[in-house]
Amino acid sequence: MQSEPTSADPAITTVNRPAGATQATESPRTGFAEVLNTFRGWWGHDVTGTVDQIAVIEKRRSECKLSARYLLMVSMSAGIAILGLLLSSPAVVIGAMLLSPLMDPIMGVGFALATGDFKWLRQSGKSLAVGTLFAIVFCALIVMISPLQTVTSEIAARTRPNLFDLAVAFFSAVAGAYAMIRGREGTIVGVAIATALMPPLAVVGFGLATMNGTVFWGSLFLFVTNLTAIALTATAMARLYGFSTSLSEKQTRWQAILIFAAFVALAIPLFLSLRQIVWETQATRQASNVVVEVFDGRATVSQMEPNFNSEPMQVTATVLTPEIIGDAESRAEALLSRELNRRVEVSLTQLRVGTSAQAAEEAQLSQARAQERAALEQAEDIADRLSLLAGVPVDEVTVDRDRRRALVTARPLDGASLAAYEELERRIDATEPEWDIRLTPPLRPLPQITFEQAQNEDGEPGEWALTAQGTRAVALAAWAHRRLGLPITVGGSAEAVAAVRNAFSHHDIAITAQERGNGYAPVTVSWSSTGSD
Repeated sequence: MQSEPTSADPAITTVNRPAGATQATESPRTGFAEVLNTFRGWWGHDVTGTVDQIAVIEKRRSECKLSARYLLMVSMSAGIAILGLLLSSPAVVIGAMLLSPLMDPIMGVGFALATGDFKWLRQSGKSLAVGTLFAIVFCALIVMISPLQTVTSEIAARTRPNLFDLAVAFFSAVAGAYAMIRGREGTIVGVAIATALMPPLAVVGFGLATMNGTVFWGSLFLFVTNLTAIALTATAMARLYGFSTSLSEKQTRWQAILIFAAFVALAIPLFLSLRQIVWETQATRQASNVVVEVFDGRATVSQMEPNFNSEPMQVTATVLTPEIIGDAESRAEALLSRELNRRVEVSLTQLRVGTSAQAAEEAQLSQARAQERAALEQAEDIADRLSLLAGVPVDEVTVDRDRRRALVTARPLDGASLAAYEELERRIDATEPEWDIRLTPPLRPLPQITFEQAQNEDGEPGEWALTAQGTRAVALAAWAHRRLGLPITVGGSAEAVAAVRNAFSHHDIAITAQERGNGYAPVTVSWSSTGSD
């Protein structure tokens, strides 16, 4: 007789289902795991499996070496960048970006971190450090010998990095690392323009040469932001593409944590900078709206110049209005201080125009044309005066209205000494304080430098020093040296020559000395190239 199956039998499992029920489908968690496994298989076989890791690493390693070619490219890129910044020429600055010599060692640092190759990391770090210092010093030297040392708009644009700069560097680094891994080197040109490594470094050199701490530290922070974002993103991309590494699982985990922490550390100050920029933009717009409100909406703000660094905050504006309002400044100060929750001083220049909006626009255009005509007339007047003083036709005077510079080379005048030419330049320069007036004199003898012995309080002879006439002679020789660019030779006793050398050093001028005799007899000064006394 056949026995009935029982629940104790391990081979038999009884499942009670309601009528019409079917077998349950697999859980969502199991389905997600299968999709994830499928993606991992595709990524490992079709993506990372097609990358020639050895070829990529060897190419990246070879381009990270410190060589004469690398330093030459750094010099050329730095020179182009600093000149473009001084000239405020975006086209020239882009030319410096295209060379991008620092991209290779930075990418080398990223790949070396990913693979755990510390020898490669030291090599890339050394190339990067030497290239960075070389570029800064080279740019600083160019700025020091340049007559243009003003902070242009191109320079100012690279002194306030914000969170958007970090985002640009991150996306550019992803594109750059992908191009290097997949062998699409042409993309690097676009990445070089986007990240712009050399221009911020050139601005660092400008800040160093001009001793401008705000420019120096701001641009240095922008360079560090770009450098760090590119290197760490390259590290993450290399690990993502499965590059072989000598790091343990624990070291890999710590590497990921440190990369994330580095991005967070950069993001915090950059976010604060972005927030400040946004606030300043909103404050400027509020200031403009408040000024228009004070004039009952009938005025047009022609020019608005807020100064956020002053305390109290200062707002200067030019207003085109059909009616002059006497208490406009005090009303604007009260409204704006309440809106910004900060004390504000408002200075308004009111220009009366017609009652219509079209009249205000026409007045604004007329004002711009008048300013242009005034600038043109001023430039022509300066050229006429320099032409008369220098004894040359007016077409031999070089006038740069944009940079407010005027240059002329004077003809020799009978009986005129170097002091006479310097005085001519000083007089016309004094009448145009906003202009850089330069008159190059003809070659003339340099004056002697004389000494006198001071007396102590007890009437005893004291130390020897330059006379007032001698000090003036040094200043005149320094002025002539800057205008003519010729080296200077001084001759006299060792003691006197040492004192004269020290006096010239205050003008940043090195001289050639010919020592003879003793004492403090007058020192002769001559042009080295001509030997004329």
